[in-house]
This record gives sequence, C-alpha cells and structure tokens, in this order.
Amino acid sequence: MDFDEDGDLDLFLAMRDRANHLFENRGAEGFVDVAQELGVDDPNRTIGAVWFDTGDGRLDLVVANMNGDPNVLFIQSSTGFARARLAVIREGGRGLGDETRGSVRPCVVDYDSDGDFDLFFANYGPNGLLERDAGGDFTNVAAALGLANASRYDTCAWGDFDNDGTIDLYVNGTVGGGQHYRDWLMRREGADLFVDVTPPELLELNASHGATWVDFDLDGDLDLALTGAADDGTHYLMENLLRPEYGWHALHVRVLDAEGHATRPGAEVRLYVPGSDVLLATRIVDTGSGYDTQSDLPVHFGVPGAQPVDVRITILAGGERRTGVVEAVDPADYQGRALVVRIDDDGRIVR
Repeated sequence: MDFDEDGDLDLFLAMRDRANHLFENRGAEGFVDVAQELGVDDPNRTIGAVWFDTGDGRLDLVVANMNGDPNVLFIQSSTGFARARLAVIREGGRGLGDETRGSVRPCVVDYDSDGDFDLFFANYGPNGLLERDAGGDFTNVAAALGLANASRYDTCAWGDFDNDGTIDLYVNGTVGGGQHYRDWLMRREGADLFVDVTPPELLELNASHGATWVDFDLDGDLDLALTGAADDGTHYLMENLLRPEYGWHALHVRVLDAEGHATRPGAEVRLYVPGSDVLLATRIVDTGSGYDTQSDLPVHFGVPGAQPVDVRITILAGGERRTGVVEAVDPADYQGRALVVRIDDDGRIVR
C-alpha cells in the first residue's frame, strides 16, 4: 500500500514475535523502517493487518493480534498514527486475555451496502463482524447474523459468488495439533442473516490456510483459490459452476494510477444506479492484507440483471478524498475482461 500517498508502494510487516515494521519507499534511498517514528511498532503478537480510510482522507491501519493480545486501530494524521480507544475492535469478537484465542485476519467490507466500511475478524474463537454506523462507532453483529461460529480460523474472503448483488463470506479453518478445522461458505440471505451453504466438495478437503476469490476463467463469476496447509502442500482451485446466464451479471473494476501502475490500494469503488445517488455496493482495492494470499486483482461486483451502473472511484490525497465517475457502464461490454480505470491524483478519470 502507499500509506503516505506519494505515488509509490510501501511495505508493512506484521511480526508475531517482535514489534511490527513499516518500510517507507524512498526511491533511490531504498526502504526505511519508520514504524517506531510514526507509532505503529506494535509489540503485540500480530498476525494480520489491513489498511483503509475511516473517513479523514488518509489510510488507517488495523492490526490483528494473537494469543489474547488486543487488536489495534491506528488512525493516521499528518504527524503519525494514534491508537483509537475502541474496546470492540480491541476484542474483535473473541475477547481478550485468553492465550488460546486471538485474531488472525482482518477484512474490510461494506457488508450492508450502506457506503461505509465494516470490519470482520477471522479468529481463534468466535468470529467478529463489526458494523460501522454513521457516527463512526462499531458494533459486533456477528452473532445476530449467524457469523460468530466459534472455532479456529485463518482468513476471511468476501465476494458475491452468486452475483445476486449482496456480498458473501468464505472463512477457512486452520490446522493445529493434527486437527483440521472446517471451512465455511456463508451466503447472505436477506438483510439479517448469513446461511451456511458450504458444498460437500469443500467439506471433503483438508483445512486450508488461506483463500481468495478470483475469476480465473473469465466467465463473470468468482472462483475460489485455497492455499493448502503446510503438512499437505496442496493448493486448490475450485471452479464456480454458476449457471452461465447469471455468470455475466457482474462487473470487474481494476483501478490504476494515471501512469497505469497499480499504486491505488485503499481506493474505494462504488456502484450507483445511473444518474442517481442510489448506492448498490461498495468495494475496496486491497492488494496486500491476505493471510497466505495476496493479489492484484480487480474488484468484483454482482450486478443482477446486468443493468448499466455508474462507477464512482474515491482515492485518498493528503487528507482529502477525491472522486471520479465513469457513467453508464454496461456490464455486457466487459464480459471476459475488467473495466480498467486510470485515475490521477486529483480524482480525474484518465481514459
């Protein structure tokens, strides 16, 4: 991610056995560790991290910590990072102080399509889904929505696998002490429930260690890539057999900078009914936060009926949020390929 928004990619390293690192890319000078200087050298036992904007125009950082250590939301300002004192994020749905519990992978998702970003924590213990309200506060709604299944999980992967316009969740179990903890595919059904629809083809596999959604065959629907556990060395690629007439009810959007480089992690992509402020869905460009997985993939939207949409892309620029719009995009024009949008530092679309 480009945490300082200077046009190049920096590197954050989550370290389970020592303080975390943040390497700033200084071009010819190389990478310089600025974690201590900026206040993100968290000494807790960190496994995962994700960057997103809480609304102030700068990339903020969530770290997921294991062995009972509290999670942390670091809010970025012009002078560094400060810890947000939010108990619900510290606990992440799994509580604190228990050495057998912790958070592994945080995910940023607008699960309820209200335009702001919520947080999901894949945990050792019950998972947490922290819904954000208009005032910026978070509430754990995982139990109410059927997502707080207590087990041991390594990662979360959100994607609209059935192209119905609502985002679904894949959570993978881990391997420990010779035991394989099962994976879950949870489909969004209605406003207030996720339902377990894990197919037998997935339940028959050994536990995985990472997951990412990818349309590898370019047929419009999301397939699933799984990283095998260390003791079996396998890697699975599970093809989505969604009926073809629904596969093309989708749009993939790839966001680049004005020069065509993938330096826009943290950019926000939203779909609207054309010519209106009726929001359909929100995604974040996130290339580096996965557990045992990383990708530079376009964001995916299910678009029921394959109706035209306006695509609004918001980038962060030195404490400001700047938005460009591609109007009246017809998903039928992008079957088998992504809509590629180049956007400059002023939020202007470069075609």
